[in-house]
Amino acid sequence: MTFERNVLIWMCVLIFANQLGFGAMVPSLPLYAETFGVSGAAIGLAIGVYGLARFVLAIPSGQISDKWGRKPALAIGGFLSTVGNLSSVYATDYPEFLIARFIAGAGAGMVVTTGSVILADITTPARRGRVIAIYQGTFIFAVGIGPLPGGFLAQNFGLLAPFWFCAFASFIAGSIALFSVKETRYLARQKEVKGTVLPSLADQLKILSKNIGFVLVSGIALSHALTRTGGLFNIIPIIGSFRIQLAYDEIGVALAVGSLLGLLAVYPAGIAVDRWGRKAIIVPFTLLTGGSFLLFALAETFFWFAFANALWGIASGIGGSAPAAYAADSAPPGMNASAMSLFRMLGDIGYVVGPILLGFIVDIHGTNVALYLAASILFIIGILFARFAPESYKPN
Repeated sequence: MTFERNVLIWMCVLIFANQLGFGAMVPSLPLYAETFGVSGAAIGLAIGVYGLARFVLAIPSGQISDKWGRKPALAIGGFLSTVGNLSSVYATDYPEFLIARFIAGAGAGMVVTTGSVILADITTPARRGRVIAIYQGTFIFAVGIGPLPGGFLAQNFGLLAPFWFCAFASFIAGSIALFSVKETRYLARQKEVKGTVLPSLADQLKILSKNIGFVLVSGIALSHALTRTGGLFNIIPIIGSFRIQLAYDEIGVALAVGSLLGLLAVYPAGIAVDRWGRKAIIVPFTLLTGGSFLLFALAETFFWFAFANALWGIASGIGGSAPAAYAADSAPPGMNASAMSLFRMLGDIGYVVGPILLGFIVDIHGTNVALYLAASILFIIGILFARFAPESYKPN
């Protein structure tokens, strides 16, 4: 238990630094991309290419963490993200900026995927929900509170200041991985059935792809990622800046409100996941997240803008840990790395498609139609999961 707590604490510190830097760029990233004189779809691509890199690196990250260890994979990811963010600062045109965002996304993908593998290593089903809730709550809180310093930096020091901040935060994350996080790869190997040989990577992925619950929970992760990056990180700052006429720091404050409320709810939600099962949390809060995007479409004042952020933060904070717990439950013995990297890879499709798809819809039909689509996607996947996914953990 002491070892688990030590690993969890350092992973929370690491992911807080990593995601605080990412969140700091939320208010300014689409606005900075716009300075290159590109369309809404191209602004979405500047955000989506970050997710593309995470998608591409998800499975390789799992394999690196299996072959070299979890610590090296985490450290490489943190330092690679540092390089990408520094390159974003010095980009002289839009293509260079895209390449820099890809490098930063590749590093972040290694950190996020390997972090999920480590949590699967150190937990048992009976405690998995609350442990992942603490980590996921830290993750969501850091992303949500990041716009607060990010908005302040952009308002007072220019749109490039958050990229410097993110580069520094990524370097801190890589250093923590290198010097403080314990290696956990051996724990996964202890759970393997003695005398058996794990199937090849291709066969492992095939086994997981035939698990309907695993596929649907990956769809939940994909939908949340699609609407978060395509809606919250792309459209919402533009709505705040141009439709409601908010300052950068006001947008940062509004985006941070829900994050704080979500953090307060996340540990009780983790206990609920372990006590009542994963579906009892995943379904209602996926639907509630969809409802928050309907509120964004209707917001015309700072109050309603902040209220929509509050609803989104609470819903994503409470429902954020359950999908990862469900995916970890679905991993056969010894297949933590493959299961969690595939889960992250499928979820990261949303990071690629979301900003581009919703940005394209904004160009043609406006922001409200894009937000209605985001809400519909969450409603549909929530209903499908409720109908067809089996419960992965039934408490005593």
